[in-house]
Amino acid sequence: MKNQNISRRQFIGAGAIAATGILFLSKRSFAASFLRIASKPNSVINGVQIGVITYSFRSMPGTAEDLLKYCIDCNINAIELMGGAAEDYAGAPKRAADQSGTDFAPKMADWRASVAMDKFKELRKMYNDAGVSIYAWKPNALGAKNTDAEIDYAFNAAKALGCTHVTVELPEEAQTKRLGDFGAKHKMMLGYHAHTQATPTLWDIALNQSKYNGINLDIGHYASGTSSSPLPFIEKYHDRITSMHIKDRKFHDGPNAPWGAGDTPIKEVLQLMKKKKYKFPATIELEYTIPAGSDAVAEVKKCRAYAADALK
Repeated sequence: MKNQNISRRQFIGAGAIAATGILFLSKRSFAASFLRIASKPNSVINGVQIGVITYSFRSMPGTAEDLLKYCIDCNINAIELMGGAAEDYAGAPKRAADQSGTDFAPKMADWRASVAMDKFKELRKMYNDAGVSIYAWKPNALGAKNTDAEIDYAFNAAKALGCTHVTVELPEEAQTKRLGDFGAKHKMMLGYHAHTQATPTLWDIALNQSKYNGINLDIGHYASGTSSSPLPFIEKYHDRITSMHIKDRKFHDGPNAPWGAGDTPIKEVLQLMKKKKYKFPATIELEYTIPAGSDAVAEVKKCRAYAADALK
């Protein structure tokens, strides 16, 4: 057997070379891990989840891949996803140029009733791998004219996307009863959205119909329609708010405005969320006119920066 004895100098030298190699690999591995972490967005600010509704990017190309890129560019890690992009990704039929809505509706209903959830799960994974979660989905399949199969589809797709709730414009009370029953069946919340028709009691019938009926509050519309602060409403109904749209509007049914230029108490609302540790997301909704030379991504970044400053 060959003599394995080596001198102290040789041992130290060999150890130093090995240690250097290990250190180099460790640093390189650490750097790679750090870059992977640093590249993912994060919009949880002092305990408040800031999100965005992808409607905010309606002026730009709107594929699911496009929308994900915009979210990452804006450093936002959670979203309310509008229905069209997800359905397009899943292979929904396209309306022909000469096809009316009446003609197209049965075709969509048939597709929704039979489509597998694989593509919705794939979409969720693509977003999650990039560091973005989808907390709500707003499908165009929860209306009074939609079939029961379509409504089941909407909840199943939302589950596949990883959502905690679906959102929908507040319908008549017969439909909120119907949807509340579906919410109970699927054990998933609905967030009902309102515009300037909002009042402090607007949602009461729906809330009493089902524990799965909730509120997708828009503080800009509420402030504009009531000419008052939404803070008392939020404190009263916080446990039924699924998510909340953030925008600025003037009182007395006034126009949308860049954040800080309207009458909506955005800072006070966000501070209330921080103080009370409310866990529902605060969703940026870009509705004011985009200035010349800017675009939706740049303006959503401004809104996010405003929210971050408000939450200091």
